Amino acid sequence: MKYTFDIVGISPLLQFFNEQQQNEQKPPHQGVEYLGMHTCTLDTFLESVESVPAKWDWNLDQVVDTVIKFWLNNSDSIRYWKVRLNDAGKDNLLVTRLADITALQAEFEYLLDKEW
Repeated sequence: MKYTFDIVGISPLLQFFNEQQQNEQKPPHQGVEYLGMHTCTLDTFLESVESVPAKWDWNLDQVVDTVIKFWLNNSDSIRYWKVRLNDAGKDNLLVTRLADITALQAEFEYLLDKEW
């Protein structure tokens, strides 16, 4: 199984919490997790993904490797989001997405097919 990890953006804490609660009520797109954190460090990223593999029966080593590769290959983006998070203030979170690539593709296809 292949995984992807990306920084999605900044969100107010309460908005992120409400969104997570609403997602619990919907049929899940199995294999896509949105995670929020107060700091932008490799340690924080790794801590945030520790519980996800057990939920979806993923390979923890591959998930950790995906996060580390993201960290090593996206230094400009990481610096950008660190500054944005700092500018946003303490009541905001950095939102990341960890997903099985197949599940993420299914989520995108669902969004494209949805009648807005």
